[in-house]
Amino acid sequence: MTDTQWPRYEVFKQDKPHKPHEAVGTVHAPDPEIALQNARDVYVRRPDCYSLWVAPESAVFKMTAYELEQDPAWHVEEIPPDAPPQTYLVFTRQHHRRSMVAASHVGQVQARTPREALRRAMEQEAWTARPVYLWWIVPQAAITASQEEDVPSMFAPAQEKTYRDQSHYGGIIFGKHLQKKRQQKQKQPQEKQERSA
Repeated sequence: MTDTQWPRYEVFKQDKPHKPHEAVGTVHAPDPEIALQNARDVYVRRPDCYSLWVAPESAVFKMTAYELEQDPAWHVEEIPPDAPPQTYLVFTRQHHRRSMVAASHVGQVQARTPREALRRAMEQEAWTARPVYLWWIVPQAAITASQEEDVPSMFAPAQEKTYRDQSHYGGIIFGKHLQKKRQQKQKQPQEKQERSA
């Protein structure tokens, strides 16, 4: 049976100009331009957004700290002498907290292969000052990005809509539950007094 699904694209969202792009999820699309539009519809309907990137999932080289530890020879490869260097974007995850963000953009390196790019990224003290639990290496050439002139048409219409993160609703429900408990406790002494009277 053949796979009839469209290719999967990783989505990277930047909330503000001074913030990093963050991996927030995936979309399926027939090509990068449609992937960018789908990413806008799925991930930017109401939250702030300044820039979106998409890249084919197949182009993203991923390794966890556990995988690196279990495979000491992960970096061993034969690189053709005439392989041209290119720019690779480096993303890391440095915490175990539950989050909608898989990894955050920390910088870029020049390398001939994704494994070489990861090796060079791991040599950067600024990126490894804290433990890194997940590395993503993405060829810059694989990125399709929104442009600054796209901001008003792609993202501005969503900014006027009320938005709350999903965690907010859990807080509301829990808060209402506590409020109900307090009201019940306040009623109990009154009911006892009424019975005794």
